[in-house]
Amino acid sequence: MSTWLVKQEPSTYPFSRFLKEKKVVWDGVRNYQARNFLRAMQIGDSVLYYHSVDERAVVGLAKVTRTAFPDPTSPKGEEWTSVMLTAVRALPHPVTLDQLKSDKKFSELLLLRQSRLSVMPVPPKLFSAIVRMGS
Repeated sequence: MSTWLVKQEPSTYPFSRFLKEKKVVWDGVRNYQARNFLRAMQIGDSVLYYHSVDERAVVGLAKVTRTAFPDPTSPKGEEWTSVMLTAVRALPHPVTLDQLKSDKKFSELLLLRQSRLSVMPVPPKLFSAIVRMGS
């Protein structure tokens, strides 16, 4: 199993709404590296849900429940990818970007090195550490 992080602006799609809706087609990704990461996701993979922009914190957990399929929002003739995510639970204590930056063990986290990337793998050891911090 792989572990991932997806980013979303809370003003666009907050985790609280995701929890109510239970499932979401993760579409609209228009970065080739992020698209390739979506294509690598497998059913059952765990996902950290990160609120970007003003909040800048990991706020919840999700699972991949459908692997890569054509993005329904893609312009005609373009090959972009979506996956289906299912909400698992909110973290009781959001893990902020500042917390991650202040701990050297997270230095390899792509979130800290490629901040514009909206979908990225997270090493399992770091994924578990973030979940512990938020529990």
